[in-house]
Amino acid sequence: MHRREFLTSATAGFLAARAQAVLADEARNRQAMTVAGSTAVEELGVTLPHEHVMVDFVGADKVSRDRYDRDVVFRTVLPHLEQLRKAGCQTLVECTPAYLGRDPALLKRLATASGLRILTNTGYYGARQGKFLPEHAHQESAEQLAARWIAEWENGIEETGIRPGFIKIGVDGGPLSPVNRKLVRAAAKVHLQSGLMIACHTGDGAAAMQEMAILEEEGVDPSAWIWVHAQNEKNHELHRRAAEQGGWIEFDGIRPDTIDRHVELVKSMKQNGLLGRVLISHDAGWYSVGEPGGGDFRPYTTLFEQFLPALKRNGFSRDEVRRLTVENPAEAFSIQVRRR
Repeated sequence: MHRREFLTSATAGFLAARAQAVLADEARNRQAMTVAGSTAVEELGVTLPHEHVMVDFVGADKVSRDRYDRDVVFRTVLPHLEQLRKAGCQTLVECTPAYLGRDPALLKRLATASGLRILTNTGYYGARQGKFLPEHAHQESAEQLAARWIAEWENGIEETGIRPGFIKIGVDGGPLSPVNRKLVRAAAKVHLQSGLMIACHTGDGAAAMQEMAILEEEGVDPSAWIWVHAQNEKNHELHRRAAEQGGWIEFDGIRPDTIDRHVELVKSMKQNGLLGRVLISHDAGWYSVGEPGGGDFRPYTTLFEQFLPALKRNGFSRDEVRRLTVENPAEAFSIQVRRR
């Protein structure tokens, strides 16, 4: 090899190693936002990416903190979170949006008492024909809604100083209504300014495809988006299509009677080489405001007690389980702007 060729090869090798080192440093420096403040994503550990602590289904025009006693909710929910912590979970992503029972101060108190990291959100829920949307969400533009959510990111939610760790929106099935399209567009604008992940309750696969198209129009990469409740879409080809473009496919709703179906959904993604785009969770809980005793609380431990053992019986390795429970959520909820 000539000296010039040797130098060129050595330089290329050095630059490649340097680039890898830079990427590794960036990964180590990535942060997630919990109700207790910013934390390195590698500190999230085993994570449930879609659960609920408390929900109030009364409607946006009637929801109020006066409808429940925080101390009662705290005492009801804490044992379930402690049980989850003993099962091996370290982080819970709480997906209840504003006007549906979001209470960041309560979440912070529960996080401190349970030892769990908890994330809360900004955004609005437009599914169920807009029952949980405040009136201004119908009147304001996507830019105006985005400004409200960005203010929560920059200044904290209400007077708590607690900042959201992701954007939660909800839409009905496709074709999307005008207000649902506006919510997706607003979320895209917030992502580009904050780097917060967009988790979207999605009515069906048609809605998911339309969401991705809107994000593309706004210049947001699909990797900034979680298709929430993807298990409800029976056309698995749409799961594959969304994941191949970079979207996150969330199979939540794991319950004792859905173990086999959820295993097949995850196996299908693995067989298509797309396990790195899958999130799994219960969509469980919760204290239901207005029901006696808070209603029936569904525990957060089925995934640990039944679903993960079922994956292992179906040939999933320890590394693959770690990818689903640790690595994928850490990547999804890391704060980074993802542009097309």
